[in-house]
Amino acid sequence: MVKGIPVGDLRDVALAVSPPAVSQYLATHDWELEVRDDDVKEIWRLPGENGPLGRIMLPLATDYVDFSRRFQETIQALATIYDWDPAQLVERIIATRADLFFVRLDQEMIDGTIPFRQAETTLEALFRMMKAAATTADDPTHSHRGRRSATVTEFLEENIRLGHTKRGSFVFTVVSRLGDVMPEHAVDMPQVPFARAAMATLAVGLNSTRKLALHWDDRALERTGELGLSANLVESVLELTQPHDLRALDLSFDWAAAEPSPVLESSRIVIDRDAMAGLSRVRERLVRNEEPPRHETLLGIVRTLNRDDLGDGDEEATSIVLSTHVDGRSRKVHVPLAGTDYEWAIAAHQSKRPIVVSGNLSFERGAWRLTGEVTVDRRLSDRST
Repeated sequence: MVKGIPVGDLRDVALAVSPPAVSQYLATHDWELEVRDDDVKEIWRLPGENGPLGRIMLPLATDYVDFSRRFQETIQALATIYDWDPAQLVERIIATRADLFFVRLDQEMIDGTIPFRQAETTLEALFRMMKAAATTADDPTHSHRGRRSATVTEFLEENIRLGHTKRGSFVFTVVSRLGDVMPEHAVDMPQVPFARAAMATLAVGLNSTRKLALHWDDRALERTGELGLSANLVESVLELTQPHDLRALDLSFDWAAAEPSPVLESSRIVIDRDAMAGLSRVRERLVRNEEPPRHETLLGIVRTLNRDDLGDGDEEATSIVLSTHVDGRSRKVHVPLAGTDYEWAIAAHQSKRPIVVSGNLSFERGAWRLTGEVTVDRRLSDRST
């Protein structure tokens, strides 16, 4: 039972929350404020049909010598009243002014663990997912290339956190903090905190992604901002679904009680195997919409050499896969080369020397490709060695 947990064991919980967060939680969960001594303490009572179910003293003066001990006692009292374990207590208190995003990996697990590499990939994909949603929320017409606004940067650096994992299949918890309560008559302040707008945009985008993965509709390309869609968002979902033993990706939101919940089609989105099968198509359509073919000069390392027999005598098609960067992101680009250009690529591959190629860059058939008149700049390649 939680009531048997020593105060010392709740030290981490006390460090994870603050007195204002606890006060906001109590105010939105049927507790009544009996006494408030500004900047010193609050006395709260939980009413019941047959009398108070509990009374607690919440210390506010963090500079008092005994603040830490008193605050831990308050946390312990709440855990006892609700019969919650420490992780549950933190989650409930934080959720008062934070939206929670749960990502459950429904897959075969022998002992409740996942491979370390999968965890690393999942965290990277989740960050890109949050970045894509925040960018769309800030500017629905943004190209998702280049710089983001200071609002997006601050949200990514300050307002999103990784929370406690939940029981069941492996669950990642993303915490989006709404920040302090705004004064009732604040001037020039948005009515909806940006952190909430970003999370609502994420929920809309994930709902749209699932629907389009199951049934593609070309009309979605005309209203991507309204639908919360971007190629980066879909790509992050696609990355989360790569493990071969993943049965489903279960995504759900728990909206902070301190703000009205957004009006959504659903706060739970399940990407099952049927939806997974259509994600690549959605991603390709969005990439082609956001990034039409454009002439690019790429510097990179030759990773793969390909020879494809075309079946007409001795004729064959030759190409390479170039490891390079496009708009600041690592990409593998398929490049058709022939004759001496292909021989040059072979030599560069053997010596691990970078090469420079130019052509029309586009995303086709699930891969980045150079098309049109493709050229190799050997002079630039020599200078890169």
